[in-house]
Amino acid sequence: MPELPEVETVRRGLSPVFDGAMIRKVTLNRADLRFPLPVDFRERLGGQRMVALGRRAKYLLGDLEDGTVLVMHLGMSGSFRIEEVGEDGPQPVAAEAFHYPRSVDRAHDHVIFHLEHDGAERLRIVYNDPRRFGFMSLVARAEVEQHPWFAALGPEPTGNALDAVHLARVAAGRATPLKALLLDQRAIAGLGNIYVCEALHRAKLSPLRSAGTLATATGAPTAGAKRLVEAIREVIAEAIVAGGSTLRDHRQADGELGYFQHSFAVYGREGEPCPRPACGGTVERIVQSGRSTFHCPRCQR
Repeated sequence: MPELPEVETVRRGLSPVFDGAMIRKVTLNRADLRFPLPVDFRERLGGQRMVALGRRAKYLLGDLEDGTVLVMHLGMSGSFRIEEVGEDGPQPVAAEAFHYPRSVDRAHDHVIFHLEHDGAERLRIVYNDPRRFGFMSLVARAEVEQHPWFAALGPEPTGNALDAVHLARVAAGRATPLKALLLDQRAIAGLGNIYVCEALHRAKLSPLRSAGTLATATGAPTAGAKRLVEAIREVIAEAIVAGGSTLRDHRQADGELGYFQHSFAVYGREGEPCPRPACGGTVERIVQSGRSTFHCPRCQR
């Protein structure tokens, strides 16, 4: 599933086209994705202006002029492409200089947003999803924070609300493994398996240690908690700059690949030497809650 940097990369790719555009009409090639689309989805979006496209955790949030929010989630294999409308039919705006296996079968084009700029339809945004684990819905802006998808989300890893004090507070007294805490969206919103593995390696913390070790007996953050917050911020920021990681189905909105996977220190590198200078350890793979964890048992304690 795309993680926060991938979703942010998609947002940045779509935003210049979506922001300020009039949605002339919406074409639905099926009535459902993971969940049924709202019965009046097309009618409520047609003729609406997209004010701005934002993001919360792994959700894309399109603020519409009437106070409604278009909520979109990519699921496992969802992707968007931008097409230019011309006499020869719709064509991708950006030529794909790099090729990577991902569905381009138009049979999986489920939702098409026809956009009007300066009174003419020039561009459209196509949502393609072979597995149909993604979803879309419409939520009133005033109700977003209380909606079940968002009400329990923790702070963003890119915002000021995430600090060592917050991390110590949500970790205090918890015996659950540290990695499990970081994947809990109620603790920190948007973190996924890949970037948790990378952040823990940078912070020299074992994914197996108890989450409660991030807090002292008085509840204050430990040195490890401070290192971990810094590592999370760095990893996420670097991944966004690199356009995310191209794993399985993810690709940017312009068709290009993400490149952060070339900077992985541990993820997917089982059996390779730990890249930390003078460590001398070997990256190992373990399974936690059914998911692969990559770490160096020598330098991560």
